[in-house]
Amino acid sequence: MTERIVVVAAALHDGDRLLAARRSAPPALAGRWELPGGKVEDGESPQEALSRELREELGVEAEVLERVPGEWPLKPPYVLQAWTARLLPDSPDPKPLQDHDELRWLTPERIGEVDWLDQDVEAIGALRAFTGAGDRPAGPHEPAPARRRVPPSS
Repeated sequence: MTERIVVVAAALHDGDRLLAARRSAPPALAGRWELPGGKVEDGESPQEALSRELREELGVEAEVLERVPGEWPLKPPYVLQAWTARLLPDSPDPKPLQDHDELRWLTPERIGEVDWLDQDVEAIGALRAFTGAGDRPAGPHEPAPARRRVPPSS
């Protein structure tokens, strides 16, 4: 039996906006957009891996919230799982530090304007079904996240 390797992706929200990251590597994926994240390493939970990956790739501190229902096959033996997340109040703004050359905050009506990787299209579809519109509303004991100013990438 083949070992299954989980790749986690963050549906990182700022109000109603979703963060998209454009791949710069590897060459086969360069120029396409994804939800940021990466592989779960030995001894890590998916949530721990996603927090670590967001620190490494974007330089942010984020709270991983809920798993989006579903799992999407990547190149064997990899599978993709998506989680909702939000930036912590004292987190710096995201920057494309590793594997990405541009970041964009997309409103629900603009999500389809970038060339998403195929599995991310499926994950975003599941996210929209899960949340009702592509964003994660605040719970009854949770304030809505503040909108953060993120300068456009050059």
